[in-house]
Amino acid sequence: MSEYGTWRRVSREGRRFLRGRSRTLRRLALWSLLESAHTFLGGYAVARALDDGFLAGRTGTGIGWLVVAGGGALLGALALRGVFGGLADLVEPLRDGLVRRSVRQAIGRAVADPGRAGDTGAVSRLTQQTEMARDSFAGLVLIARSFVFTALGALLGLAALAPVLLVLVLPALILGTVAFLATLHPMARVQRAALDADEALSARAGELAAGLRDVVACGGGAIVAGAGVEPLIAEQERLTGRLARWTALRTLALGVAGRLPVVVLLAGTPWLLGRGVSAGAVAGALTYLVQSLLPALDALMTAVGAAGTRLLVVLDRFCDPEPAAQQPILAPPAPSAPPAPSAPPAPPAPAVELRRVRFAYGPRAHPVIDGLDLVVGPGEHLAVVGPSGIGKSTLTALIAGLLPPGRGTVRVAGAPARRAPGHGGPGHSPDVRRTLLPQQAYVFTGTVRENLTHLCPGPVPRGEVERATAALGADALVARLGGLDAAVDPGRLTPGERQHLALAAAYLSPAPLLLLDEATCHLDPRTEERAERALAERPGTLVVVAHRISSAVRADRVLVLDGTRAVCGTHAELPDRSPLYRELVGLWNAQG
Repeated sequence: MSEYGTWRRVSREGRRFLRGRSRTLRRLALWSLLESAHTFLGGYAVARALDDGFLAGRTGTGIGWLVVAGGGALLGALALRGVFGGLADLVEPLRDGLVRRSVRQAIGRAVADPGRAGDTGAVSRLTQQTEMARDSFAGLVLIARSFVFTALGALLGLAALAPVLLVLVLPALILGTVAFLATLHPMARVQRAALDADEALSARAGELAAGLRDVVACGGGAIVAGAGVEPLIAEQERLTGRLARWTALRTLALGVAGRLPVVVLLAGTPWLLGRGVSAGAVAGALTYLVQSLLPALDALMTAVGAAGTRLLVVLDRFCDPEPAAQQPILAPPAPSAPPAPSAPPAPPAPAVELRRVRFAYGPRAHPVIDGLDLVVGPGEHLAVVGPSGIGKSTLTALIAGLLPPGRGTVRVAGAPARRAPGHGGPGHSPDVRRTLLPQQAYVFTGTVRENLTHLCPGPVPRGEVERATAALGADALVARLGGLDAAVDPGRLTPGERQHLALAAAYLSPAPLLLLDEATCHLDPRTEERAERALAERPGTLVVVAHRISSAVRADRVLVLDGTRAVCGTHAELPDRSPLYRELVGLWNAQG
């Protein structure tokens, strides 16, 4: 949107906000009139003290006028106290309104597009940008009000002393002000771009935070940074440089407006005295400039140039239209067509299919997986074994679509595991084809029922939830927590209890493919066996990264990862085909 359109939209919202607070504005204006009186008396009393007092030989009169100037300072202090009371009645309602609007926007976007429910750009708007708008608005109102009434008092004072003083002072003020105004639109554009970059960086950091442990463990920090973080940081650096250059130009304009009038007045003093302007009037004019008008102008330009442009950009983001309601899920029925000739049903696609897959964490890194071929049929139970760090978690991430293969193809249910943007996958709506359970189980603050059914698209009957917990042996845990409607505090659960609840949630999930990445490592062997057997009997395909060899014994087939080599077969076949598997089974038998 153009800067003019931004200003028009924000000003319309601003007028609507201020119209509802006319009483507060009138109270601010009344208090500010005292500030005008203070400004007027400050310069006028100095002029009279010189002309009618000290220069005329009447010391008492001069002191009396200085006392009047001091009384004006007390009026200014009293006015400032009243102003701050009224300011709170403007600022706090603005902040509360922005918080409510930010929450409504975030909820509306989540309802209209569930894939954006985790958009952490909303966090930036709710916290940083809301406080930025609040502070900027407070400073701008305070300083703009002060400038208006200070300038009123100072200009009236200059006219009362000698109208010719305005001829010298006003041109320099206007020149600096025009130069300053010329920097506002470019700075607003840079501020807008900087906020966009900040939201994008916040969103990207939020996406990566959840998987930071796995990224570091797998040595993928460099590729993750190069893929999405470093370009955003570089963009922020570039925008900061542009903003600094415009700030330098604005500082020059401030110098012209804030210093040139004093220079002109001092240089024109002989000319003024020659035209009958008294020395006291010149001193009073200098007082108006140095103590009142120029400090107020400097504060106003600084506030408008920094807080004003920032406030304009931030408020524009809160003025975005609320997301439209979701389109109806049910479309009108299509016209009936004659039935097509029946064809023989196509064979079901493999649940998981990998062809010549290669993956490495970086272009020069040693491949974790190289040339892997694997087909897992619908309903099959596959166990993946291998030493720690060999690539088992990487394999599950490839199947889940969290990582793109460097070479080859990974397909789930006949479609690419990693879908294109807008069709599910990382950063978008959940992929209903699979459910992935990592080693660190996800349990959130809510009821037991909510933790068990959050992977289901709709309500789940109580009986079905109870059957699931009974099948996995989690019914005793649910009873100990207080039942399905009891609140869950994740911090009070053991890692095993969290895994037990997450496994029950996976059992209830409608996804036809379950991926367990050492998701039973905190369970005892008996509980692990019961959970895996229940999940294997559930309709669908089960892929388990085995924590114990006993998981491999229960599987239909076992995939052994040994470096970049992989061997797949049954538990009975593999000891003859894989030395590594033979060694793992031997250790398991020895410990048995």
